Amino acid sequence: MDILREFFSNLYRFDELIRWGGYFVLIIIVFAETGLLAGFFLPGDSLLVTAGLLAAVEGTLSIWWLSFSLSLAAIVGDSVGYWIGYQAGPKIFNRENSFFFHKDHLIRTKKFYDKYGAKTIVLARFVPIVRTFAPTVAGVGRMEYKHFLIYNIAGGIGWVIAMISAGYFLGRSVPNIEKQIHWVILIVIFLSIIPILREIWISRFGKSQ
Repeated sequence: MDILREFFSNLYRFDELIRWGGYFVLIIIVFAETGLLAGFFLPGDSLLVTAGLLAAVEGTLSIWWLSFSLSLAAIVGDSVGYWIGYQAGPKIFNRENSFFFHKDHLIRTKKFYDKYGAKTIVLARFVPIVRTFAPTVAGVGRMEYKHFLIYNIAGGIGWVIAMISAGYFLGRSVPNIEKQIHWVILIVIFLSIIPILREIWISRFGKSQ
């Protein structure tokens, strides 16, 4: 229980969380956010950027090991999410809301999937919440797994390397950036929610124009 308490107390203090849990906590979070429907509240983009930044300025993390282990966690996570949707089928849309599950997120992801098709598996990696539910929606829709896996691998590797590299090169190019890490995190969070805000705006006002 002490471990869980410390985990949740550091959950949104990304630099402290990474220093506390290292590779293990990063792998668990990336897997859970992409593979478990309950992982939508977990940090993704910001955590990866912070990990890359710390790898650059502190040297306690390897950029290569981060890229490999977290890409693998993202790919396995999406595959688990796919099979959850495949096994549950359409009835998952009738599941009641709870603290760890919000049906609205699933429905919004389905609209995203209907719009972009199989490309959603790649695009969703860069959209918080949507990336949690996209593989499940693909499973519900019985997307052929070998096609899903191709998009899954491309999206998982692309997302992880893009986020980690952004943090790493920021840490290498901006002196003392670690002292302003909270601003970096806020900027990443803001940029990551822009696609969600855009989709909400279009869904509410786009048809009236």
